[in-house]
Amino acid sequence: MNHLSLIIKREYINKVRNKSFIIMTFLSPLIFVGIFALVGYLSSINNDNIRDISIVDQTGVLANNFKDTATEKYTVLNNISIDEAKLLGVDGSVYGVLHIPKTATLEELSTATTFYSKESPSLSIIRDIENSIASHVNTAILKQANIDADKIKALRISVDTKQETFEGKKTSKADAIAKLIFGGAAGYLLFMFIIIYGNMIMRSVIEEKTSRIIEIIISSVKPIKLLLGKIIGTSLAGVTQFIAWVILISILTSVVSVVFGIDPGAAQSQQQEMITQASGGSSSLFLEAYRAYEGLPLTNLVIMFLLFFVGGYLLYASLYAAIGAAVDNETDTQQFMIPVIMPLILSIYVGFFTVIENPHGMVSQVFSYIPFTSPVVMLMRIPFGVPIWQQVLSVTILFVTFIGMVFFAAKIYRVGILMYGKKPTYKDLIKWLKY
Repeated sequence: MNHLSLIIKREYINKVRNKSFIIMTFLSPLIFVGIFALVGYLSSINNDNIRDISIVDQTGVLANNFKDTATEKYTVLNNISIDEAKLLGVDGSVYGVLHIPKTATLEELSTATTFYSKESPSLSIIRDIENSIASHVNTAILKQANIDADKIKALRISVDTKQETFEGKKTSKADAIAKLIFGGAAGYLLFMFIIIYGNMIMRSVIEEKTSRIIEIIISSVKPIKLLLGKIIGTSLAGVTQFIAWVILISILTSVVSVVFGIDPGAAQSQQQEMITQASGGSSSLFLEAYRAYEGLPLTNLVIMFLLFFVGGYLLYASLYAAIGAAVDNETDTQQFMIPVIMPLILSIYVGFFTVIENPHGMVSQVFSYIPFTSPVVMLMRIPFGVPIWQQVLSVTILFVTFIGMVFFAAKIYRVGILMYGKKPTYKDLIKWLKY
């Protein structure tokens, strides 16, 4: 085991001292925060632009329904033809011109209005225009039928179905959204970690193989110890980089907030106010989302996330290392990458299209026990309530498979690491496993 610790230390130090590793450790958070700051800045500029919209209302009654907003300003043009109004848009004096013609019936008005602009308008503008016209037209139609529109609005009710398990635990629609977000984020994070750092292990093996350094190392270290050392050392370097990203992103976000005068507390208050307005003047939706967050099994999620994160990464890392040992360059790795990547892609599809719809169905349960898909699928199922024994069984299968995979990968690693000048095939890999 002394050799193993030395290999782990060597791999870790080599990775964290690598120039590209150091550059990406500091550059990635800068790019990440910079993109979000740029998007926020561009969004604020876009929201500050007020669009002047002229209305030519030949009905004489609809123009009053249009109210100015933070981004739209409506101006009614009287005693002017639509052709004259369109010239204002051509000259750039207004953003667009809304033409509401006079029709024989209100039903015809629903398809007769036209919005003229130099460029395609945003969906929000068209939606606001259509809602304003529809509100007046629907009210007018009800009046023509001698129906009191206000009374209908007063009689209209919304249905809010309460949700509760047979054991008496109350749930809500927000619970499903919160569980989906947490499960999806955990599964996707593991997916990206495997892809990024699995490739790092594979490139490291190829570099040592092509530089012939491995020939010296392999003479005094067993292949399985060398394989495990590379996997664990690179994994620790990846965890170090990930922790550094979290810290740097937090610091940079705070700096950007101070420099650009962004108040996170004010933003949160604004979001809560928007939710309150959207829910009809009550904060029930906000409180429901907050209760859903509090109701998540956070301790269970964190523990199982770490276990599946480690187990899933180690399993795939052994495959990446075996592929790196079998080839001489990255170009030759492509033929072996599809069988490795496909289970990961399949787990993402199963997670987002099956677990969300039926987290306790047969398909979801089967894929949460298959070791090549369980790290993603089970992590997405856990927020929906999975018995502990199922989680323990899935983790056990995952780690047992990893141990078995290390032995198989070590056999490929032992032979392939000394093979040069030949592009291996699947038939060759099977032969190496028999040695």
